[in-house]
Amino acid sequence: MKNNRFSYAEQQVFVRGHLSHSRPNPRILSVECEVAVMDQPIRMKNNGQINIVLHAGQREAVIPQPKIETSKKDLSAEHEILKEIEDELGTLVGMEEIKKMVKEVYAWIYINKKREAAGLKTGKQALHMMFKGNPGTGKTTVARLIGKLFHKMNVLSKGHLIEAERADLVGEYIGHTAQKTRDLIKKAIGGILFIDEAYSLGRGGEKDFGKEAIDTLVKHMEDKQHEFILILAGYSNEMDYFLSLNPGLHSRFPIVFNFPDYSVEELMDIGKRMLTEKEYTLSLDAERKLRDHLAFVKTTSNPASFSNGRYVRNVIEKSVRAQAMRLLMQACYDRHELVTLRSSDLVFPD
Repeated sequence: MKNNRFSYAEQQVFVRGHLSHSRPNPRILSVECEVAVMDQPIRMKNNGQINIVLHAGQREAVIPQPKIETSKKDLSAEHEILKEIEDELGTLVGMEEIKKMVKEVYAWIYINKKREAAGLKTGKQALHMMFKGNPGTGKTTVARLIGKLFHKMNVLSKGHLIEAERADLVGEYIGHTAQKTRDLIKKAIGGILFIDEAYSLGRGGEKDFGKEAIDTLVKHMEDKQHEFILILAGYSNEMDYFLSLNPGLHSRFPIVFNFPDYSVEELMDIGKRMLTEKEYTLSLDAERKLRDHLAFVKTTSNPASFSNGRYVRNVIEKSVRAQAMRLLMQACYDRHELVTLRSSDLVFPD
């Protein structure tokens, strides 16, 4: 009797030939894969048919499911505000933690709406913040941007920014401070009250009116916590000391951001963005000179006195004026020269 066993290669030929002339079987996903996992070789029946046995215990048959494509157009239309937010955040150099926080607030608001639609509980969170860092690290810029973005997200009804310092809150007699502070808070309703050098409110001891300002702020932070956002800002060390004098204050600011000094490359990026906005550019020599100068200043200046982005802005503005004088004296008004700052145009503070 003739042996009906075939080699592996012959089995594949038989299977392919059989399947090509028969109705497709959705249980067979891949001829090569199915043949490879069989424990027993394929045997020919007397009638010439091929007997294919699928072992369910060894391989689970899977029927391919049609792919469901998510409409990116619908998704982007639904989250148009998020796109606007990302564009606005893109104007900031660095500050990844802040960008992350703003997006998280957006996600929280959006999901809260979905929870409400599903009949689930929704909650509110106080978004008072504390910004710690040296001058020129973007604290005021970020506060203004957060107000704008939170207005788009319906967190704030207006989104405006009220800037204040100690003199705007502290009065000259008993009761005067509380009234001045309440007036500022009233102006900030629907937006952000930004108090720079907030640690100065803690100076002067128990008899100083700054304590009265702090007490008034704390009361309205609780009573009107969803009507405005309070941001206290200042040097890191001073703010930490300020909080140590007021133990209950720290817990009232759930969001704390540290604004580190910019690196040389980040300062260069800031400078280039400022120039691009003004339709100027740096020559290669000017770019090299500015980078070297910033590296020198970063290593020799007291970090607390170096004004970071503000320093770069001052350099750019002075240099633009110097370039204008050079072109005037040379009577050179070529378009390329009008937009180019050369190394000789750069002016650095003494």
